[in-house]
Amino acid sequence: MGGPGREQLVELLQDYAGEADRLGQAFAGRNGLHLTDLHGLLAVTRAGNAGEPLTPGALGSRLGLTTGATTALVDRLERAGHVRRSRESADRRRITLRHSDTAAAVGAAFFGPLGTRMGEVLDGFSEDELDAAARFLTAMTALVADHRAHLTDPAPSAAD
Repeated sequence: MGGPGREQLVELLQDYAGEADRLGQAFAGRNGLHLTDLHGLLAVTRAGNAGEPLTPGALGSRLGLTTGATTALVDRLERAGHVRRSRESADRRRITLRHSDTAAAVGAAFFGPLGTRMGEVLDGFSEDELDAAARFLTAMTALVADHRAHLTDPAPSAAD
């Protein structure tokens, strides 16, 4: 039984990444955000939903931003009403970021129908197929992240 070859799988990943990027741009444009703002808002939302809110520094590290760019990003998201800064820990100097109800509503309105359609597509796959897909996507995401990290790491100096 012939399935997709390795080359076709890589092309399908590229197609998916391109479509996901264009969808993100559509969301950002529709909501007056930069694409980086969307990535920041998604990171804040996912971390908060996992019970591990991000600090601005952690957000900047996750997105590969400088301190100044991270501050500008958080300021834009806060002005737009999507993120709020909060001091929740015993150390009152530590600021964490939380997404707002407005951000959740805007995201649900835009992405909710897609989530419903994704659920319908996923219903057509067995648990074994979903497990294999999850392993594949996890490995590929880690590989791409590692490759990106190597490309963005400063080159070793001659003294190294």
